[in-house]
Amino acid sequence: MAEIEDNAAYVRRVHDQGLRFDLRTMSRRRLLAGLGGAGALTLLAACSTEADAEEATATATASAGLTEVESETAGPYPADGSNGPDARTLDGIVRQDIRSSFGDASGTAAGVPLEFALVVLDLTGAPVAGAAVYAWHCDRDGKYSLYSEGVTDQNYLRGIQETGDTGTASFTSIFPACYSGRWPHIHFEVYASLEHATSGDGPIVKTSQIAIPEAVADEVYATDGYSASVTNLSQVSLATDNVFGDDSAATELATVTGSVTGGYQATLTIHIDPAGEEGGGGDAPAGGDGAPGGTPPSGAPGGGGPGGTPPSGAAG
Repeated sequence: MAEIEDNAAYVRRVHDQGLRFDLRTMSRRRLLAGLGGAGALTLLAACSTEADAEEATATATASAGLTEVESETAGPYPADGSNGPDARTLDGIVRQDIRSSFGDASGTAAGVPLEFALVVLDLTGAPVAGAAVYAWHCDRDGKYSLYSEGVTDQNYLRGIQETGDTGTASFTSIFPACYSGRWPHIHFEVYASLEHATSGDGPIVKTSQIAIPEAVADEVYATDGYSASVTNLSQVSLATDNVFGDDSAATELATVTGSVTGGYQATLTIHIDPAGEEGGGGDAPAGGDGAPGGTPPSGAPGGGGPGGTPPSGAAG
């Protein structure tokens, strides 16, 4: 099994944006002067079609006031094959209710009910139908199924749903804990189709996270079973969280309604490039994650420290 990579090693990657970007930021006069007339014109002609198409998309997006959802780390507990097990390929993973384990596993995650939906739109604001969303998060104790000590034999709180005509994928779950070092969140990966999501081959179109609003988290964490989350939440904020902190989850903060007694409904609308492609697990662009409250013992899938001690800076 692959070991969990120390999340201190996760750093936000700054990519070279390439020649087309450079061409768009240079005037034709400067380019001609620097490269010579004929050579520059040939180069401009070779890149102009794709560059113009990109510019048109960017202009349309800016005009509509749309911003692509931030890409984030999937952490070391994705179970997407990039770090240990691959839950995506298991029979039964395509399901709306993710509270219970499936297949050969048994057990149900306890907690305050939460229905959450991801509305996937493209960069023009049109729904992305027929895509697939793989979502997962920690349980009430801050543990991740398949990885954390005591729940390595469980696969609950993981599931895949196809987006419908409105671009929406919905899940029935429980409210996740706030574990030490991280703001409460839900992980997700978007795929171009259900086949791509369940084949184990991808590719992944977008990897990101859903942030939970503080006021709602305060309500939930005051209930039985979430006591550790009260302390953990008091020690972190959206501004200081090492994933959401760069922009305080500007494109990732869910809208949540409901109550402790009736359950909660969370919705996040995101914009993506349907032709995009990102890596899984720790390969997704982002900073680090904090360590959950129950990490795998040494030798468990995904690695981890002995006795359930979190590896320093491990992602979650």
